[in-house]
Amino acid sequence: MKLGAREAAGYFKKPDPRRTGLLIYGSDAMRVALKRQDVIKALIGPNGDEEMRLARMPGAELRKDPAKLLDAVKAVSFFPGPRVAFVEDANDTAAPAILAALQDWSEGDAQIIVTAGQLKATSKIRKAFEGHKNAYAAGIYDDPPSQAEIEAMLSEGGLGNISRDAMTDLVALSRALGPGDLRQTVEKLSLYKLGDGSEVSSDDVEACAPASTEAALDDVLNVVAEAKMGEIGPLLTKLKAQGVQPVGLVIGATRHFKALYAAKSDPGGASQGISRLRPPVFGPRRDRMLRQAQGWDMRRLEEGLSVLIDTDLQLRSAGQTAPQMALVERALIRLSALARR
Repeated sequence: MKLGAREAAGYFKKPDPRRTGLLIYGSDAMRVALKRQDVIKALIGPNGDEEMRLARMPGAELRKDPAKLLDAVKAVSFFPGPRVAFVEDANDTAAPAILAALQDWSEGDAQIIVTAGQLKATSKIRKAFEGHKNAYAAGIYDDPPSQAEIEAMLSEGGLGNISRDAMTDLVALSRALGPGDLRQTVEKLSLYKLGDGSEVSSDDVEACAPASTEAALDDVLNVVAEAKMGEIGPLLTKLKAQGVQPVGLVIGATRHFKALYAAKSDPGGASQGISRLRPPVFGPRRDRMLRQAQGWDMRRLEEGLSVLIDTDLQLRSAGQTAPQMALVERALIRLSALARR
């Protein structure tokens, strides 16, 4: 039987131990692995592997030893409780062994859990699970997790008191991160709030989110966008000492002002535009960028982007003789002067 996306989300958390088996397939190996972990843990508990109630085998081994899966399905454990026979990274070369195990399965045997990459509708394994009366097949796609799935992750981590802004940030973060990174972020947030019963805030999410590779540029970009002209020189000196290249500075500034332009031009207003930015921005940084977007008009943002594009072309010009960092500083001062108008 085939599980739809909505049905699958609930089934992964509470699988039926009386079923013959479950196939989980998809192009994203990490997403498939996370769902498989949820299912197996729900079936045999956290100690099932230690109690030898989990038999794990690569799909490639079944081609050489087709009886290995059926032996694991029929084996009797020394410990009481449900058992799982898990086949990892299966493809149609393992189909004969998997189909035989599905056919010979009887009540009391280990449940058959199979993971695979992207399978076509004509795949023998997929057709076997989808056509079986007592087994399920679930496709995992690259869609970001829903808010309900994020809430389930938070609940597992003991985080039930989440502010509205923090949830908005986590949903936005889920669009930018892979599933494994998102889960690690939630686990980090859980440890960060351990013993703290206060509401999870945007600041908490920002503190636990993966650090941006452009964080070193934030200070200089903010002072430029906020017309703090006198702070540009000292900050550029520090960045130069850290090895930041002039071209990198211009690229970062262009990206920052493009984000402000996108927020300002959003039909729903600058606030809605900031929330649509990818990668997302959080907490105080989001509030600061919103104030910047509100302080600039479209004409000045367009003029500022033209200054940055011209500077980028000059830096990449073969005949350019002027010091590159001086060109960047002049461009940033011009931008800061625009912010004062």
